[in-house]
Amino acid sequence: MRYPEFLKDNGRIGFVAPSFGCSFDPYYSRQQSAIALFQEMGYETVPGPNCFLAEGNGKSNTPEKCGGELNDFFLNKDVGAILSVGGGETMCEDLPFVDFEGIRKAKPVWYMGYSDNTCLTYTLPVLCDTATVYGPCATTFGRLPWHKSVEDAFRVITGKGYEIKDGVPCITLSSYDGWEPAGESPEGCDPLAPYSIEAPLAMRLAGPRRPFSGRLIGGCMDLLFTLQGTRFDKTKEFVEKYKDDGIVWFLEACEMSPVDLRRVLWGFENAGWFEHVSGFIFGRPMVYGTEAFGFDQYNAVTGILEKYNVPIVMDVDLGHLPPQIPIITGSVAEVTASEEKLSITMILK
Repeated sequence: MRYPEFLKDNGRIGFVAPSFGCSFDPYYSRQQSAIALFQEMGYETVPGPNCFLAEGNGKSNTPEKCGGELNDFFLNKDVGAILSVGGGETMCEDLPFVDFEGIRKAKPVWYMGYSDNTCLTYTLPVLCDTATVYGPCATTFGRLPWHKSVEDAFRVITGKGYEIKDGVPCITLSSYDGWEPAGESPEGCDPLAPYSIEAPLAMRLAGPRRPFSGRLIGGCMDLLFTLQGTRFDKTKEFVEKYKDDGIVWFLEACEMSPVDLRRVLWGFENAGWFEHVSGFIFGRPMVYGTEAFGFDQYNAVTGILEKYNVPIVMDVDLGHLPPQIPIITGSVAEVTASEEKLSITMILK
């Protein structure tokens, strides 16, 4: 696995819009706020040409131009980190225009985003052996003051707070005190307001209660389901390559009902994705607390996965209902969990 160099003090931060652009509030104001803040911190900011556009169908620009923007930043811009400005719906259409072979050969650069950005945070480790960060999009850095989870995300890409374990860097992060049930600030509120933490953290565990470890892979299930079976799906090769480490799957869902969760997990299982699994981490689903046909967000998961006899941790700080622990996709994780706290050490080896 290839790990980028950490973003240097006063380094260059690139911003790209492979899915939605920041063409309307609250995202426009948040992105402008994030750029201003990073500049005040001494960083050089490099917005891509699509960042504030809405010229494509449900995206910032055409798939060709979105893919071209990504290629330019990975191969030509000499930035220390690339932050996606947002999620969206059709980033998958960019992938035929992304130069994965060029990225695989080039010096690695940190890429961070979540949701639709799974299309890159997942494919770069799987196709290019290049680690990424499944974490907040750039606009979140414009919500002030930063929540601790946002501070953690910036620490991940800047190298602050790492330790050396067996000669390689590692960082330990933990769950937070509570979460935001709304998932997004209500319309008409201050676009720069921080998270509104209202609900206490309460995770649910299934399977054996023990620490577990393995190579981290995962993302938003809505997008992973889209990628499954395409030419961008080299998951079986990835899990086979890293089988000696074990595989830790981190998964979360946006628009899926409990029935959707069940069907999609069945598909992943029968595609061979869960070979060599050592544990599962599930974020709170966006449709939190819904039930359908006898399924809820818990038995939809356990009914498929308990047979693996590995730890399953659900309602983790991960995904669309903030805050979210930034996950270094491709790293090796050591995980301990209870209903009250999850701790994850990510080792860059």
